[in-house]
Amino acid sequence: MDVSLCPAKCSFWRIFLLGSVWLDYVGSVLACPANCVCSKTEINCRRPDDGNLFPLLEGQDSGNSNGNASINITDISRNITSIHIENWRGLHTLNAVDMELYTGLQKLTIKNSGLRSIQPRAFAKNPHLRYINLSSNRLTTLSWQLFQTLSLRELRLEQNFFNCSCDIRWMQLWQEQGEARLNSQNLYCVGADGSQLPLFRMNISQCDLPEISVSHVNLTVREGDNAVITCNGSGSPLPDVDWIVTGLQSINTHQTNLNWTNVHAINLTLVNVTSEDNGFTLTCIAENVVGMSNASVALTVHYPPRVVSLEEPELRLEHCIEFVVRGNPPPTLHWLHNGQPLRESKIIHVEYYQEGEVSEGCLLFNKPTHYNNGNYTLIAKNPLGTANQTINGHFLKEPFPESTDNFVSIYESPTPPITVTHKPEEDTFGVSIAVGLAAFACVLLVVLFIMINKYGRRSKFGMKGPVAVISGEEDSASPLHHINHGITTPSSLDAGPDTVVIGMTRIPVIENPQYFRQGHNCHKPDTWVFSNIDNHGILNLKDNRDHLVPSTHYIYEEPEVQSGEVSYPRSHGFREIMLNPISLPGHSKPLNHGIYVEDVNVYFSKGRHGF
Repeated sequence: MDVSLCPAKCSFWRIFLLGSVWLDYVGSVLACPANCVCSKTEINCRRPDDGNLFPLLEGQDSGNSNGNASINITDISRNITSIHIENWRGLHTLNAVDMELYTGLQKLTIKNSGLRSIQPRAFAKNPHLRYINLSSNRLTTLSWQLFQTLSLRELRLEQNFFNCSCDIRWMQLWQEQGEARLNSQNLYCVGADGSQLPLFRMNISQCDLPEISVSHVNLTVREGDNAVITCNGSGSPLPDVDWIVTGLQSINTHQTNLNWTNVHAINLTLVNVTSEDNGFTLTCIAENVVGMSNASVALTVHYPPRVVSLEEPELRLEHCIEFVVRGNPPPTLHWLHNGQPLRESKIIHVEYYQEGEVSEGCLLFNKPTHYNNGNYTLIAKNPLGTANQTINGHFLKEPFPESTDNFVSIYESPTPPITVTHKPEEDTFGVSIAVGLAAFACVLLVVLFIMINKYGRRSKFGMKGPVAVISGEEDSASPLHHINHGITTPSSLDAGPDTVVIGMTRIPVIENPQYFRQGHNCHKPDTWVFSNIDNHGILNLKDNRDHLVPSTHYIYEEPEVQSGEVSYPRSHGFREIMLNPISLPGHSKPLNHGIYVEDVNVYFSKGRHGF
């Protein structure tokens, strides 16, 4: 770009802006009334003028002007913020039409002129008006209703000839209260005798602000019901009473009752009250020339809950099912997932805020999975009823859907989908093999444990039957073995695996754990030893030694088997057996402490046992 062109362009824009400002100025000047000086925002008419009309911009009321000119004049009028009129003796009345186009007006001065009256609602189209100066005119009365819609900061009313009457009682009250800075002004009124009286000394009887009362301060109704509210206004002069119902949705009627001479009552009837009016403020006003009084009634409408909206899940910071519920009294909220109560957790929780009758919030999901898919039902309940609404929430697809396809699409979008491959059959087969091997190992361990527990405790005596006999094995380390020659006796049936049967007597046998240990000492204090045993010995029972036997443990030497007979060599190998208390032939007294055996020679021949 050529840099040399920049100055030309900059100059063009400068000329354009200056031209715009100049045209606005020229337009204001061309539209400015006679004897006035105008700018874009002000109209100053300080030169004396005998005209009786309010100064208007040229073309404002001209019927011959075209549409473009009218629009231009309207726009210029909106920009005017200040009007100053002075020494206009012919200006007697200020009309509402004179002020309606100056919607942006903030300051109005009409002083030292012939102004005598101002029409009601003259300032209704000037909401931004803050300063009004009406001093040094010929005003005799003035209504407070002119300034009812304004927020005045200052109102100048000096050097006017107000009549001392109830009509200016409001000025006296404003002066007392310091409204619009009237307390800083010297205001006078002219009495019936023509004398001037300071305004604050004016005394007018039966001229006060109206009093007002209502039948309800708070009115509570149910939706669809009817209600009647009464407002009473009293005072002197008698006030006008009315209800302000602008914006009320329910059907309403007004009925005036004049029961007394100084009370004005009016009934407001509400028909088929709607929930839209919940929280509406009904205002009753009472007005007279002195001023206005008002009273308010808060309307509360109870109605059952309504689910205004329930949106599908939307991903924000978390997945959100947004909802809006209305109801008065405010309803309690519950959620169902597929028809079952939904419990809040770290994954699912509800956040909402309540403002009046409206509850608005979200059912939040923190990283939901396909297990969270399903129907979600919002239930709102209050004493007047219940409302519910259901929405389907879908967050993720199932990782292994029930289908024959081996490929599952995770995302559905115009772009190529991301897929994953899985083989559920092979995974199931591998798991089955692992479970089978584990079960087989457990069964094998149990069987080994049972076999060891059952067969690993066999006695060193080698007993294999109910009857103890001599074993044919020469290398046996046990002197007694079980044998059955086909003869069954009662004692043999009762014999246990660790017993020895001698004659008709069953003797239990207990192994000595120190039998195979070298250097063991068999002479324990509670043990007796068969020391005198030879091939021709006999078994002697000596009762006189019963008291010496401390226990029922006895030790036998290891026997040797030769030619079907048992011999007991004098060796140092011993076994320990226990003898239960028994009764022997020739002994009437049972041996409770055991027996002591010196010499034993036992013959086993053809199933007979001899001693």
